[in-house]
Amino acid sequence: MGVFRLRKNKFILLFALLLSLGLILAACGGGGSESESESEASGNEGDSEESSTDFSAAMVTDIGGVDDKSFNQSSWEGLKAWGEEHGLSKGNGIDYAQSNDKADYIPNLNRLIRDEYDLIFGIGFELKEDLQKVADQYPDTYFALVDDTIEADNGVSITFKEHQGSFLVGVAAALKTNTNKLGFVGGIDSPLINKFESGFIAGAKSVNPDIEIEVEYAESFGDAAKGKIIASNMYNNDIDIIYHASGGTGNGVFNEAKDLKQNDPDREIWVIGVDRDQHEEGQIGDHNVTLTSMVKRVDVAVQDVSNQTMNGEFPSGEVLEFGLEEEAISFATTNEEAMTDDIVSEVEEWQEKIASGEVEVPQTREETEAFVDGL
Repeated sequence: MGVFRLRKNKFILLFALLLSLGLILAACGGGGSESESESEASGNEGDSEESSTDFSAAMVTDIGGVDDKSFNQSSWEGLKAWGEEHGLSKGNGIDYAQSNDKADYIPNLNRLIRDEYDLIFGIGFELKEDLQKVADQYPDTYFALVDDTIEADNGVSITFKEHQGSFLVGVAAALKTNTNKLGFVGGIDSPLINKFESGFIAGAKSVNPDIEIEVEYAESFGDAAKGKIIASNMYNNDIDIIYHASGGTGNGVFNEAKDLKQNDPDREIWVIGVDRDQHEEGQIGDHNVTLTSMVKRVDVAVQDVSNQTMNGEFPSGEVLEFGLEEEAISFATTNEEAMTDDIVSEVEEWQEKIASGEVEVPQTREETEAFVDGL
């Protein structure tokens, strides 16, 4: 019995020692685990600095494409800038779906919905019907339509006062022309593009009521070949300045002007760009055929709505309108050789008149006719 008790006591002592050792190791292990957690937390904190939000946003282009040098491109630039601000990149919090045909709109919208983007932009009025449809079907997703209106609690409409900026470039064109003949090339004949046309005519005729303005629509925002043909006919008709509001179709207008300038460097021939400063599109050797551009800051609007929605302040059902007052509409002065100080000064005078309400720029052909009659 004594031997057994001794062995038993030794066993208990050994067990106690092993138990103590286990507790010490566990404590050390726990310390190591805590250190790893802190390290992971530190790593996650670093990731949060790179990606400061779980909120995601994407856009569906119209058929002009994301690199149309105009409307879609400006929208994507705005979304990219917003993404960079929050540590997001294409495929990682932001994305776009390119549409090559109207039939692509619904599949593109549905793909972005399946990818669980929180906010989806439809770029262009042609997406109105399809965006309205999916907004009704998916009430938990936010939708924003650029250049037209939708009616939905989970939808917001983003519009611009394009007629104001078009008026200003019309003034510039009237001051610059040598032939007193101007051209306007529109994409699709629609109330939206009629705003560009109306403002341009009103601005030009405010300077010279007798100026001639030829108007033609390509019925496409993605047909550069058609744009080139229209421009060729206009330039051959003694028109020396063309303002285009036609997305990718306008690339053809630029190409024709550059071809003519290359063949005859001394010829005074100009294009007025649209939506973004299209100065680069007009470069041909030592010359540049871009007189100015009607800058429409779609990028600013996209960033603004993305931030509002991310911050829980989605402008539900609202129609937002961006114009001169919001600094979302302006005219480019990049081509300093063409846009001389005297031209810029006079355009700015008209800009003040619009901003003050002294001049109310027409938005439709009927309003334009009445405006011109009153000059």
